[in-house]
This record gives sequence, C-alpha cells and structure tokens, in this order.
Amino acid sequence: MPSITKPLIPLAPLAKNELGLTIRDYEGAMSTLCAGCGHDSVTAAIVHAFWELSTPPHSIAKLSGIGCSSKTPTYFVRGAHGFNSAHGRMATIATGAYAANRELTYLGISGDGDSLSIGLGHMAHAIRRNVKMVYVIENNGVYGLTKGQLSASADIGSKPKKGEANIIAPIDPIMLGLSLGATFLARSFSGDKEQLIPILKAAVAHNGLALIDVISPCVTFNDHEGSTKSYRFMREHEVKEVVADFVPLRREIHASIPSDGTRVVPMHDGSIVRFRSVPEDYDPHDRSRVEEYIREHHARGEVVTGLLYVDESGQTLHEMGNTPSTGLNKIPLADLCPGSSALEALQEDFR
Repeated sequence: MPSITKPLIPLAPLAKNELGLTIRDYEGAMSTLCAGCGHDSVTAAIVHAFWELSTPPHSIAKLSGIGCSSKTPTYFVRGAHGFNSAHGRMATIATGAYAANRELTYLGISGDGDSLSIGLGHMAHAIRRNVKMVYVIENNGVYGLTKGQLSASADIGSKPKKGEANIIAPIDPIMLGLSLGATFLARSFSGDKEQLIPILKAAVAHNGLALIDVISPCVTFNDHEGSTKSYRFMREHEVKEVVADFVPLRREIHASIPSDGTRVVPMHDGSIVRFRSVPEDYDPHDRSRVEEYIREHHARGEVVTGLLYVDESGQTLHEMGNTPSTGLNKIPLADLCPGSSALEALQEDFR
C-alpha cells in the first residue's frame, strides 16, 4: 500500500522551535501500519524529540532494514535524508554512511527480527565500532509482515496468537550490548512517550552508538493473553528505574534534588522539569551492576526501563581512526588519493 501524503494545513496556530519550525515540519507521510500499532507511537516520540532539539531536518539521516519497523522512517521528518536497506543490513549501511559523512545526525530504525536474527552480526559490529548514531529497535516479539511467527526476542513461555508457547531462550539486546561494550543502553515502552522522548534526546546528544530497545506491541499478532510483549503485560510489569529528563548544554542550572521526593526546576525555555532521585544502589555507569540488576528484575517477571547504562568515555569510529573533522565526502580527491609516491612513502614504514 503506498504512503499517503499528510495535509499540511494546521487546525490552529502551532508553536515554533528555535529554527522557526513547527511540529508538522518534522512529520512524514500518513502511516499505513495497523491502527494502534506501537510503532506509530515511537514515530510520534521521534517527531517530538527532533522538534524539541531544533535539529535541522536536512541534517538528519534516517535508515532502516526490512519489516514493519523499517517502514516507519517514511512517517517522520520528510525533509531528512533516507535509505531503506536490505533485511538486517541497516547497521552496515549506517556505518558506511557515517564513515563518509560524520556531519549528519544518524537515526537507524530496526526491529527484533531485523536486528536480532539476520542482522545480529551487523548490529554487533556497529556496537563494537561505536558508530555515532541512534539505533532504535522496535521490539514486538514477532514477525508482523509474515503473519506473526515468534522472533528471537520472544521470552520463554510467551505464546503466539496461534501455536505452541516459545521454548527457546530469547536474545536481549540490552544484555548483548553490555557484553559488547556498548556506551549507551536504554529500554522504553512505546506507550510511554513521557519517558521515551527524553531518552531519544539524550541518545541524539550521545557521542557514540545509542541503542534503545523499545517494547512496541503488535496489535494484530502479539497483543493477546500469554504474550510478554503486549500492552497489558507492559503496563503491569514495567519498572521505571531511572526517571529524568534531557537538558541541552546551556548556562548551568543549579538545583538540589531531595533524597526522598521530587524537585521542580525551571529550564531555559520556560518549561519545567521534575527530577526524582534514583535508588542509591543504582549506578548507570557500573556495567556489571546494571547487568545484575536487569537479571534480578527479569527473574521477577519485570521489565526495567529508562536509561540503563551510559559511558561517555568511549571513542567513536572516527575518533579511533583519527580521521579529519570534515566529512570524508567533502575532502578533495587529490587529498584522499595523493598518488603512487605517497603510497610508496607509506609502504617504507612497513619494510
């Protein structure tokens, strides 16, 4: 089914961001996904995040693979660069694009089938290389385009709409990221835009690969009794571990957050943020403790959400390669290929 262009006439005056753009300037075509699909809620969160960050649409590159999730880049930021790749190859295309042009803001949209099955190896190496991008997995536990077979993220005991309960251990992208040295790991729920938007904004600002696992229920094939990726299951089992907001770099704001309550802090744009202190024993910089904490709650049947792990000391792919600050696509050919004499001088170092 072809995408449908949205009418751009607003019903009321819309607020503008620092670029003078409205929220409508960050939207895309009308969604052709099933009504109520969690992926559309993720799309809405992405639209709000980029609008609030005042990110120029032409500076965004959105990439995807194959699956219901990979259709969603059509539905946000119509003015961005876009590339829909082959099944499981989104991470590879993103790595190549980032290697050529580090000046864009990269957002990759994938699914549990696209990233945790055929694309697992590609995702793993993008994490290892710390490609500077936001990597969103819209995780619904099934293959929606092929009528609801259980995916690699389905929990043991999870039941499909038809057939037997799953008996194969799932792949958890957060636990996988911890073992591979990922520098930003978060999990959220498509039905919780209040949590997801700040996570997306923090991910855009992160210097490295920011992996966000979003539980996004499939209303057609995986939103029934017995599914661990349904709306009801997430509402009943979600544990919000870290409650915070994203504050862009501006004049420093000072505030004292009480240990047993919340504190309202005014921001530069006049809005307010309510801060709550996190549990004393939770440290998002302690990789081992984060892994242990997630396992503890998983054993209780709980899904821990929020910004779960972050490490700002890691180097990106370009920093490890000591490449120029200018995008390689903008460097003159004479500098990229200086000729045989320069190659001969380089080879002398290996003789």
